[in-house]
Amino acid sequence: MFGLYITHPQVKIDPQVPVPKWGLSDIGAERARKAASSDWAKRLTRIVSSDETKAIETAEILAVAAGVKIEIVHGMHENDRAATGFLPPDKFEEAANWFFAHPQESFRGWERAVDAQARIVSAVEAILASHDQNAPIAFVGHGGVGTLLKCHLMGTPIARDGDQPGGGGNLYAFGLADRRLSCDWTPIEDWRG
Repeated sequence: MFGLYITHPQVKIDPQVPVPKWGLSDIGAERARKAASSDWAKRLTRIVSSDETKAIETAEILAVAAGVKIEIVHGMHENDRAATGFLPPDKFEEAANWFFAHPQESFRGWERAVDAQARIVSAVEAILASHDQNAPIAFVGHGGVGTLLKCHLMGTPIARDGDQPGGGGNLYAFGLADRRLSCDWTPIEDWRG
């Protein structure tokens, strides 16, 4: 049976609002609704979300289709970038490249990639330890920590080349019994399960 890691789709970027409080844009919400109409979304038995607004909004849209309540897990948040606050897109991409290229170091006070990876792996494994392996589950979160989790599942070093395509709103699937990837990053509305 499958487990999914799902990243929130497009958000309303507002430099005056802390990044964890950003919500989905109209396009992002529409993409989440389209994904929720998929057969795979209706088969989910459990949806676990980061505590960031954009992830919660995505999880809630999927939860309606699945007929389940979301669970919020605080350790699933994106890598902590509060030290720099909002960065314009070009500066953010430069910072993200550095973050993945230097996993043992902190970019200007950001949470280190190795620490963010340990946190997301621990959060996901703690949930899966008591989860029925025959029950489809989705983890809803973010591209950075999602990529770190993916590197762990693949047994590869931390690297940005495993990152999702731009824009967010992607997923990958893995087996609940063996934790092996069965599908690489795919737009949420395109995956057929």
